[in-house]
This record gives sequence, structure tokens and C-alpha cells, in this order.
Amino acid sequence: MPVSSLPLKNNREGRALQKGQQTKVAIVDAALGLATQIGLEGLSIGALAEVTQMSKSGVFAHFGSREELQISVIREYHRRFEEEVFYPSLQQPRGLPRLRAMVDNWMQRTSVEIDSGCLYISGAVEFDDRPGPVRDALAGSVQTWLAAINRAVVQARDMGDLLPDTDHQQMAFELHGVILALHYEARFLKTPGSVARARAGFDHILARYGHPASAAKAPLRAVAAKPASKSSKHTPKD
Repeated sequence: MPVSSLPLKNNREGRALQKGQQTKVAIVDAALGLATQIGLEGLSIGALAEVTQMSKSGVFAHFGSREELQISVIREYHRRFEEEVFYPSLQQPRGLPRLRAMVDNWMQRTSVEIDSGCLYISGAVEFDDRPGPVRDALAGSVQTWLAAINRAVVQARDMGDLLPDTDHQQMAFELHGVILALHYEARFLKTPGSVARARAGFDHILARYGHPASAAKAPLRAVAAKPASKSSKHTPKD
């Protein structure tokens, strides 16, 4: 092949690769939208081909299997979760301010998912007793986030914002429980005032574990229920 033709060939290959990546991103975005409504188990190459107006073979070529499609959706959901919940909280100092921000952002996202659905919760129901790569990817994402919450609690305790004998694992467990209760009450039972009760739940947890001088500072800001969002890595240590 003449040397002069190499740049042209490389440019064509680069454009084709970029187009392929853009197409895959669009497919994953559509798949995530479907999964939050019908669950990961409801995803299929055929259903996704219909939604994206692509051929089944075209969709399949980007993933190779339904399982890989499901895992890609889980990874994208977790990436968006981190962008909305975790990373903004890092703007706050370590200790109670950061923990408050994490819980606040978590509740903000949860208030949106009351309508759109939470992949972590629906996926847990679908894959709790089904070992395999999809369950591993889902559980790994949840464990990564809970580890970040646990770490924030430890930092708050070590900085004197929480009582020195605070059981960080127990506190993190209770915070997670508030979010799970909010999803169940608001999404399934349609209980009025669920978001306000969740905020009160956080305040009660902090009243038991928080150092008196810190617990009185800046209560968790109000979280109003929001309309469903059309859109929906692991967490670095800090």
C-alpha cells in the first residue's frame, strides 16, 4: 500500500470507530431508559432494536450477547449515579458537610426515581438469587456506593462530627434503610409525604449518632419530588 494512502485509511478507520462508539452510547442510553421501566430482565436485543430502529444484528454486533448488554446498562447507570450523587458531594469538606451532601444528593435522585424507577432496587429483586456476571456487576455497583457512604461516616466520626463510639457500619445501614423505605413507600404504596418522612429519618439518625455541636448545623435541605428524568466505575477514594 502506498505510504500516501495510509493517512486516508487511518482517517476512515478513525471515523468508523467514532461512529461505532457513538452508536453504542445511543443504544445503551435507550436500553437504560427501558430497563428503568421494565427491569433488566425485560431487556432483549429484539426490543432494543425496535426502540432504536436498528436491526437485531446491528444491536447484537455492539454487545455480542444480552448479558453483555445488561452489564453495559448497569455500568452506565452507576456512572450517572456517581455524577449526580457522589462527585458533587466532594466539593464539601470531609466530615458531616460531605456526609450531608451525599445523603441530600441521594434523596434528590431518589425523588426523581419515584417515577422512573431505580435499577439498583429493581435489579436486586430480579437477580438476588441468580448468580452470574449480571448479578455481580449490579451488586458490585451497589457495594461501591455503600462503601463510599461508610467511608463518609467514618470520616465524620474521626473529625468529631459524630460521637466517638459511632458504629459506622450500623449508621450506614440505617441510612441505606431510609432510602429503601422511601422507594417502597413513595413508588409502590404511593404514600403521601414519603420524601419528608425520609428527611426526618435522616435527622433522627443524626440525632442519635451526631455530636451535639455538629448535629445542630445546617439541616438537610428540603427535597421536593421531581418529574421523572428521561435519562437515568467505581467510586474513587477521597
